[in-house]
Amino acid sequence: MRMRRSITALAGTAALATVCGCTVQAPDAEDGRARPPARPGVAGTASAPAPGTTAPDDKPRAAPTTVAPSPAPAVLWSRGDTGRDVRELQARLRQVAWLFEGPTGTYGPATEQAVRGFQGKRGLPQTGKTDSVTWRRLLGMTREPAQWELYVMGGQPAAAPDARCRTGRVLCIDKTSRTLRWMIDGRTLSTVSVRFGSQYTPTREGVFHVYWKSRDHVSTLYHTPMPYAMFFSGGQAVHYSADFAARGYAGASHGCVNVRDEAAISALFAQVRTGDKVVVSW
Repeated sequence: MRMRRSITALAGTAALATVCGCTVQAPDAEDGRARPPARPGVAGTASAPAPGTTAPDDKPRAAPTTVAPSPAPAVLWSRGDTGRDVRELQARLRQVAWLFEGPTGTYGPATEQAVRGFQGKRGLPQTGKTDSVTWRRLLGMTREPAQWELYVMGGQPAAAPDARCRTGRVLCIDKTSRTLRWMIDGRTLSTVSVRFGSQYTPTREGVFHVYWKSRDHVSTLYHTPMPYAMFFSGGQAVHYSADFAARGYAGASHGCVNVRDEAAISALFAQVRTGDKVVVSW
């Protein structure tokens, strides 16, 4: 009779569970108590596969990737650098109207400011330093500078002296390199950049001698100052030119040999004597 009631009670419990929608939990094998529901990530339960492992649908899952930052472009020239490459940079900046002073060969504040402006106009970092990216952009917008674009204000190297300059005291003037060497017995004591006459008033070529020196001379023909004048052929003389100092090779003389470095011509005037040789050659 007792067994029949137990069977009846179990049947009623199962019927009630079906009606209420619950699931009957099996008792723990050891103590008869129900186990708590499983939590994600706990051992013995299902959890998300680690990156690079196989997901439940057997499709491999890719590991996250990290994109390395691009390296900064190499800096080619910056403030304080000097040399022919800096001259070319400056000449090319002049071609695109970012630099207005003549190339000096020294990367100074004006060049840095010009580079910064060029970079900003083209969406590049405005560092003022010429890096490889900036240089490539500038090359694509400009042409190879000619010789006198690199040396608008002088500073060019002198050519080898004419053979006639090898002996004695000589003002050795070269039209090709636009330089004047002061030489004594084949040794060069100083070199300066010079400017000559135009095609309409050319500087004469040949061998001459200084026949007159005039410290504060003023031209009687053009009424212009000719300081430190050393006359060698008629009205043609070696002298300081403020116009050459200001405009460089953008101008020309009326036949004289212009010097733009006033300190240099002052020192030269003190050393040269009347009767010293003057050689003007191509």
